[in-house]
Amino acid sequence: MHMLRVRDDFLRAHLAIAALFCFLGFQYATWISRLPTLKTRFELSDGRIGLLLMASGIGAAASFPLVASMMKRYGSRTLATVSALVLGLVLAGFTLAPNFPVLLLVAALDGVAVGFLNVAMNAQGAALEVRFRRTAMSRLHATFSAGLGLAALLASGVNVVTTALSAHFAVAAGVLALLLLLAQTGMLADEPQAAATAADAPDADAPDAEAGRPTKRRGIPLPSRITVWMGLAMVFGTITEGAMNDWSALYLKDVVHASPQLAPMGIAVISVMMVLARLFADGWRTRFGDGRIVRVGSTVAGLGLALALLVGGVVPALIGFACVGLGVAAVTPCVYVAAARQGSDALALVAATGTTGLLAGPAVIGFVANATSLVWGMGVVAVSALVVALCATRIAWPTLDADPASDKTPPPAPAPADATLREA
Repeated sequence: MHMLRVRDDFLRAHLAIAALFCFLGFQYATWISRLPTLKTRFELSDGRIGLLLMASGIGAAASFPLVASMMKRYGSRTLATVSALVLGLVLAGFTLAPNFPVLLLVAALDGVAVGFLNVAMNAQGAALEVRFRRTAMSRLHATFSAGLGLAALLASGVNVVTTALSAHFAVAAGVLALLLLLAQTGMLADEPQAAATAADAPDADAPDAEAGRPTKRRGIPLPSRITVWMGLAMVFGTITEGAMNDWSALYLKDVVHASPQLAPMGIAVISVMMVLARLFADGWRTRFGDGRIVRVGSTVAGLGLALALLVGGVVPALIGFACVGLGVAAVTPCVYVAAARQGSDALALVAATGTTGLLAGPAVIGFVANATSLVWGMGVVAVSALVVALCATRIAWPTLDADPASDKTPPPAPAPADATLREA
């Protein structure tokens, strides 16, 4: 009975935190899927659509200076709840915005709330692994992808009945409310003061501040070398992931001359492989360790894509894309766990670099492709994946103190969102 109770506690918390990840993916895909409607309503050019998306990205990046202090003051549970409520209201803002400038403000607010929820939910996921000594982060990130797919299906279904933006967003708000209620049933409680202490106090396991904890100068937290390496791994990992989603279809169509029916298969292959890999990656992490998973996975992604570009053709391209989806799937979950070990400042910084990679990656590939060719642009993606493997060799990867498969060891007292893991 004792083992069953422990297992139920873990599953309850796991489902609650997974609801947060699904919430974020669902909310984002909901309004992105209606960009054509927004474009028509406000008579937007392609340039203004780009500006709208940029406003959301800038809002997410701008949340970094605030999110670390908010985490310390209020804790990840409160921050996740409040930011989720704001994201629900944002859908109403998109519906009611009277003009384009207001629409830009709504998109920027969406980005700020996304930045807050992104850090808070990953802090919850990291704390889940610490408290129960079981890997879970990769499956949590898989539910984010599931949220994207669920929102796309809902958008298609609602459009069959009505094209009204208000009706679609009202139904979506109901789904978001259910997900947030589910999250409230099992999110891990953390004490703000304890979280702040854990983030600011020296780590007994770290040999010195330079190698482990961030140092401070005149009250401003400076990232440690390990945090910088984690940020680089995250930015190049998200460049790889984001650029593949944006450019794979064009590569298949314009470079290897795939049929119109096959061109979208690039995104499908990447997405399916990434979701499948994230469902199994926690078991791989338990068996092989986070560091090895990131190093091997990003190497497979880089070399697989590079070989596909050298060989050419539709089939090699799809195989190369599958290697990317498989290889990078566990990168962001593992880096988030490692960043959470360093405290809320490091976690916020790494999350911000991830947003930067998602924003900058597709644009960089476009610049390179415009100056040379799309083959060279995709080559940059392959190099980015290999850079992740290099960065992974410089990161102190966390490990769990007990065998995650065993339920014989009772979980310790609840850990704060940025509780530390023992350094490998």
